[in-house]
Amino acid sequence: MKLWKDSSLKIGLAPMDGITDPVFRYLVAKHSKPDFLVTEFTNVEGLSRGAVKMMQAFYYDEIEKPIIAQIYGIELESFYKSAIMLLYMGFDGIDINMGCPASKVAKRGGGAALIKTPEHAQKIIRIVQKACGDFENGISMEEAGVHERIISYVKKLYKNPVDQKAVDISVKTRIGYDQDIAEEWMKYLVEARPDSICVHGRTLKQMYTGKADWDAIARAGKVVKSAGINFLGNGDIQNMQDAEQKIKNYDLDGVMVGRACLGNPWFFSDKIPSLTERLEVCMEHAYLMENKYPDLHFASARKHFAWYMKEFPGARELRTRLIQCSSYAEIKHIVDDFLSS
Repeated sequence: MKLWKDSSLKIGLAPMDGITDPVFRYLVAKHSKPDFLVTEFTNVEGLSRGAVKMMQAFYYDEIEKPIIAQIYGIELESFYKSAIMLLYMGFDGIDINMGCPASKVAKRGGGAALIKTPEHAQKIIRIVQKACGDFENGISMEEAGVHERIISYVKKLYKNPVDQKAVDISVKTRIGYDQDIAEEWMKYLVEARPDSICVHGRTLKQMYTGKADWDAIARAGKVVKSAGINFLGNGDIQNMQDAEQKIKNYDLDGVMVGRACLGNPWFFSDKIPSLTERLEVCMEHAYLMENKYPDLHFASARKHFAWYMKEFPGARELRTRLIQCSSYAEIKHIVDDFLSS
């Protein structure tokens, strides 16, 4: 299925580093099911060199589909190998991160720093497109030069062969590096013909401060849509009504929602959870960490436990206790104790 030919795919879960891990994505898909989900970004150079631990970011459950894998980096060959690997894992799309503002990423020329090297950005899109074409024509992971440790890992997880299907290549980026150059930047991207582009309404320099510039997003969208390419916006969306309004007001094909989903896997249903439901999903999160994805680091879930605990009496004290937990049993004991008090 070519994702962006399906007009029903409008509102998705944005990729967030250290947040949209397999457990959180599963809970979002289970409790409110967005139109699509995107993984955390993962470094192609590490994958290319056989860093098996990075593969944890790409665990997914069938209820998450359609699901898109996001990758970042600089090396063209590494993008190619990583794309082939992801296609053999059955992802419905591959998203290229050209928007991360983190200094550790930008200093190496990746993420949003690619805005300063638009010709290289085009080469990255084209090498991933080549990988998709080669995959459709039957290239094996071995022939593509994927690292043997990665090949072994993929074959262990996915024993059934995947369809050699066409998938979409998308780009998630920002309106500029240190100033708004949204329209100029889009002109470079559309030359490489990705299937979809999503723009966050801030520059790299802004990080996540200030307000997202939706007028800049709209200007970028005109360039992209005039080229016949799907266009989405991202930044400061508060609820589903806001998401729908942004799509309408700024003439978008869709939006991605990020920080509004923190502690709120119900976001895409517009449900306001009860206190009991918040506590239950916190326990469910801990249970999944131990039982569905036991090789994930349990401590990485603590920030989620904190985000679930808000807007009710006693939330602060409960949050303080939960972020010190290291097991499902501890979480359950504290929640049960809270409910009985």
